[in-house]
Amino acid sequence: MRHRKKGKTLGRKAGPRKAMMRSLATSLVMHGKIKTTETKAKELRPIIEKHITAARKNNLAVRRKLLGYYYKESAVNTLLEELGPLYSKRKGGYTRIIKAGTRQGDAARMALIELIDYKKKKVEKKDAVKKNDSKEKKK
Repeated sequence: MRHRKKGKTLGRKAGPRKAMMRSLATSLVMHGKIKTTETKAKELRPIIEKHITAARKNNLAVRRKLLGYYYKESAVNTLLEELGPLYSKRKGGYTRIIKAGTRQGDAARMALIELIDYKKKKVEKKDAVKKNDSKEKKK
């Protein structure tokens, strides 16, 4: 019996469930918002909140802890360099879950989970810059 057990199993065993949460957390940090099922979003929220709170310290121990969890080093850099300072004055509540209706195929309840007050910096790609330069030269 699962009496007093914390969290949802999401129809998976422990290993795949943890891997899925790591992947969702990495995507959320990299993109600022993701669309997933409502239950997954609710399970993801406390994980992200704890990591952002830890990232506010920005020391070596925290960096190593986060590197052990996230799949991409760039996600850890984003947490420590952008999100930690951004939320340094905030006492929690870094994420927002917005309900987004049902999914077409299986009628699963969908939700959008996003980081509050976070605008992802747009990085211009070299290809886009080259295309613009070549168009200007032709004129």
